[in-house]
Amino acid sequence: MAAPQIILTPLLVFAGVNSTIKTPLARAPTVDSSIGAFQMLGHLDGVPFMGAAEISDGPFSLLSDAFHVPVGTNITTRNVFFDGGNAALTTNQVSADFLYHWLDEPAQSLDGGIGFRVWSFDANLTLNGAIAPTTSVTRSAQWADPLLAMRYHRDFGNGFGATAYADFGGFGAGAHTDWQVFGTIDYALSPRASLRLGYLSLNFNYTAADSIGFNVHMKGPIIAASFRF
Repeated sequence: MAAPQIILTPLLVFAGVNSTIKTPLARAPTVDSSIGAFQMLGHLDGVPFMGAAEISDGPFSLLSDAFHVPVGTNITTRNVFFDGGNAALTTNQVSADFLYHWLDEPAQSLDGGIGFRVWSFDANLTLNGAIAPTTSVTRSAQWADPLLAMRYHRDFGNGFGATAYADFGGFGAGAHTDWQVFGTIDYALSPRASLRLGYLSLNFNYTAADSIGFNVHMKGPIIAASFRF
């Protein structure tokens, strides 16, 4: 009987972040902020972490990933009531998928299953006073979303392959919507190590009980390495 296989994948994601924060302020009910994919490094407020792990045993797999991203950015206003401002955003995410190998062939595989994603999101928003006085709002939210997930891998030969992954969830249980898609081109350096280059897009739309809302879209290139044990 074959032993379970463990795959560890540290990630480097050059993600841009577009966010809309719903606030309790009558003069600024929503505030938009944006950081470009390669501007993220200049806006980090701490040390980020991104990684994934998978345990496979026969036709079953447990796939998990996590990240911690603390960023800060300036806010542009209409400069009437407020003269710009800044926002500090810290996002923590942990997800787990329970997958079944629906298709397992030498050249391709297809996995599908269910899972969940847990979010912790903190926002510190400051609007500089103009006609209105300087105002600061700090809000945080934590929730969990059920997910439906699918993954497809194709081997092209000579060490090259491609992987596509998608999940969708929320369904109002936590967020209104919560989805992620990514694709990578993979190259096997050895039977136990491979390099991966690709692109990721992740979005959630959540409104808390106090009407504070977060609509966040992260997207950007991926550089990763997978190690099998």
